[in-house]
Amino acid sequence: MPSSATLCLRTAANLTRASPKARFLARTFASSTRRCEINKVLPSAEEAIKDMRSNSTLLCGGFGLCGVPDTLINAVEKKPNITGLTAVSNNAGVPGSGLGKLLASTQIKKMIASYVGENKVFEQMYLTGEIELELTPQGTLAERCRAGGAGIPAFYTPAAVGTVVQTGELPLSYNSDGTVKEYSKPKDVKVFKGKTYVMEEAIDGDYAFVKAWKADKLGNAMFRFAANNFNAAMGRNAKTTIVEAEHIVEPGEIDPAAVHLPGIYVTSVIQSTTEKNIEKVINAKSPEELKAGALGSGDAASKRERIVRRAAKEFKNGMYANLGIGMPMLAPSFVDPSVEVQLQSENGILGLGPYPQKGHEDPDLINAGKETVTLKPGAAVFGSDESFGMIRAGRIDLTILGAMQVSAHGDLANWALPGKIKGFGGAMDLVSNPDRTKVVVTMEHTAKGRVKKILNQCVFPLTGKACVSMIITELAVFDVDFTTGLTLIEHAEGVSVEDIKAQTEAPFKVSESLRVMQQ
Repeated sequence: MPSSATLCLRTAANLTRASPKARFLARTFASSTRRCEINKVLPSAEEAIKDMRSNSTLLCGGFGLCGVPDTLINAVEKKPNITGLTAVSNNAGVPGSGLGKLLASTQIKKMIASYVGENKVFEQMYLTGEIELELTPQGTLAERCRAGGAGIPAFYTPAAVGTVVQTGELPLSYNSDGTVKEYSKPKDVKVFKGKTYVMEEAIDGDYAFVKAWKADKLGNAMFRFAANNFNAAMGRNAKTTIVEAEHIVEPGEIDPAAVHLPGIYVTSVIQSTTEKNIEKVINAKSPEELKAGALGSGDAASKRERIVRRAAKEFKNGMYANLGIGMPMLAPSFVDPSVEVQLQSENGILGLGPYPQKGHEDPDLINAGKETVTLKPGAAVFGSDESFGMIRAGRIDLTILGAMQVSAHGDLANWALPGKIKGFGGAMDLVSNPDRTKVVVTMEHTAKGRVKKILNQCVFPLTGKACVSMIITELAVFDVDFTTGLTLIEHAEGVSVEDIKAQTEAPFKVSESLRVMQQ
């Protein structure tokens, strides 16, 4: 009878005549007199990607610069023969970092992402026809990746109903002169229990690049804090998943209950050799400094503080709340100390704490605005797919966000301006369940002091239809009924109903109990 070692070698030899993945796995087998040892650790990123092909779909973990597999991305950049990639990621990093490098090297032909953000290179390449972009709501993107890894070809979601995502009016690519070359296709819709949902297809990945804190030789991986984000969902959903880990440990050194990505999904593991970066370092400040920095100065600051103070009144003890960047993030500063609220961030945090003290920033702890944060005692961290699951299911009691326009019946537009593109981020998901999540908009009443923002109908592309429950401006507070329209319930001191009418396009009723704005 052949020895165990001989059988292992024969098995490896047979595997080399099988599929590419099987051949790759064969190289991880070592012989011993008692068993075949699985060792998925490879000596370098270059070795891990040596069989990577052009025109593949690459799933890339990360949110901003947090949890980004930079070592693997850098290795691809050094192989200019790998081209035509379809890259799937929340965003494309920044110029000179993350997937921004593969945009600059023109190795990516198409991005599937939720956010362009401040990456001007990405925005310009898209608007001038150098790259295709399939914008996808952030929660939908996470679920498309999770579904693909779970063998689910499609699913229905409430996010993006009635928007360009559903209707097929989203530009996928532009001509060099700025005209639209190709639009997206309309998506199927279906009604469940009286509510409309959009059908989304799962994403199938050829390769997944995953950034882990720890990984063992079996491929089991563990993420740290907000660096989980898209990494786990993407790692489960590719023919070849490569984990780059900060620490490579022996099997058993990761608590089994702490394994976020089981080794069954992982093809190989390499040592991460790149430094972690932080996109936006924000440090703890006194309440006065914080307000001054975010609110500005002079009359504009006074207006914004009035808005934020009123928004803080919407927090109730025991609430779970999600806050947009900018003014909404300041609202907790004005909440009465007797009111305890748990803040959720869609990149995978429940229990957001204040900004860190200088010198105590952690690149694995950022909020949805890519800013450094801390965790409160009792906080929980998780992947983006779970984060948006709790959002879509209405587990979030309150979301406060900004807007460019709001319609008379609660339609919201806050993601695109003519000639500019930021992306959806998580907003379409956050406003997708207004029956269970109260959506409050905080914004200045007009743009540049003259352009009306509360309209009969939104002119800019919608984030959501019939989703805004309350509008708070420096002039007024409106309750929104999706059927009957706006009701003015509060006015700023010294501001008359006629003043408000003059700066509001949409008609509104005046509450019989109209009062001065709460502060």
